[in-house]
Amino acid sequence: MNRSALALVLIALIAFVAGQLVLKNAMEASNAAGFGSKKFLAPFAIGILFMTISFFLILGLLQRFDLSYIYPFQGLSVIIISVAAAGLLQEKLTARLLIGAALISAGVVLVSIS
Repeated sequence: MNRSALALVLIALIAFVAGQLVLKNAMEASNAAGFGSKKFLAPFAIGILFMTISFFLILGLLQRFDLSYIYPFQGLSVIIISVAAAGLLQEKLTARLLIGAALISAGVVLVSIS
């Protein structure tokens, strides 16, 4: 995998994580303001945009690379989302979640080096 492909994979991963976090924020806003409010619609649209960017980047990468090269990076999204949610959304990181993230990281490393 060359540097440009790695950069595209990382952009897709960042877009996916951003989309998840923004959509979570939008859904929390919908509880307070409703689905028709700007506090919901703006983050919802931005979240969908980020998820769409991620989706099409991954599709383009799958045309050129094996799934076994692309998929381990998607596994990292679980870890990045968990840490980002703790930092940005003040969600709690439990010991069980940290152990699970460590196991996922180990799996990603094992798949990547095989």
